[in-house]
Amino acid sequence: MPADFPSILLFVGRLLLGGAFVFAGLRNIQNAAFLTGLMTARGVPQARLALWAGIVLQVIAGVLVVIGTWTAIAAAVLVLFLIVATPMFHNFWDHQGPDRAARINGFVGNVALTGGVLTLIAQSV
Repeated sequence: MPADFPSILLFVGRLLLGGAFVFAGLRNIQNAAFLTGLMTARGVPQARLALWAGIVLQVIAGVLVVIGTWTAIAAAVLVLFLIVATPMFHNFWDHQGPDRAARINGFVGNVALTGGVLTLIAQSV
């Protein structure tokens, strides 16, 4: 195994993990009207402002993770984002049937992302 193999794996991991947040943030821009309505219906005050704050956090923190700058701080911001966003958008307990299954999948996916981000924090400090 080459001596730099762990560094390559870490970079690819940061690229995939941070890139997922950048992609999601950019996709959320396209869905901003729908997401603002959903957040308003869930009782989020200043839903439009909260959505755009979340998008900015996702994109900036995701980019910082990818490039490996302020990684622990960026990853901690992403954990906080996931703690807030996951129950808001993946509230499977309020749904039945196929919609419930889809939301459970999203919830579990975000829990896994949280685990990956926590692992990145542990590696960075």
